[in-house]
Amino acid sequence: MKPQNNHGIKRIIRATGFSIQGLKSAFKCEAAFRQELALAVIMLPVALLVDVSTVERLMLILGLFLVLIVELLNSAVEAVVDRFGGEIHPLSGQAKDIASAAVFLSLVFCAISWIAILGPVFF
Repeated sequence: MKPQNNHGIKRIIRATGFSIQGLKSAFKCEAAFRQELALAVIMLPVALLVDVSTVERLMLILGLFLVLIVELLNSAVEAVVDRFGGEIHPLSGQAKDIASAAVFLSLVFCAISWIAILGPVFF
């Protein structure tokens, strides 16, 4: 049930709290999110320290965030599918597979960006 007085700064504070809850839940329950977060924590300092242009640095960092965002959405899709259907259904599998494919493509995008930008720097 929605609170009656849910607008302005109060809405922003509540929404921030829900977002933090979601991040905590993903960290606690989703191994893939923890792995990708660990990778981002390792790679973020590299992106900040390497000698590249500002745009290239942003591409490196945004690639990391994209992977985390898509993984959160994938986890949300999986939770909803699991919540509404214990039986095996082709559409449930399709929804999970498509969400997983989105994670895969975000990882490919991130890898290509990092290789294209840092390849010439290191080799």
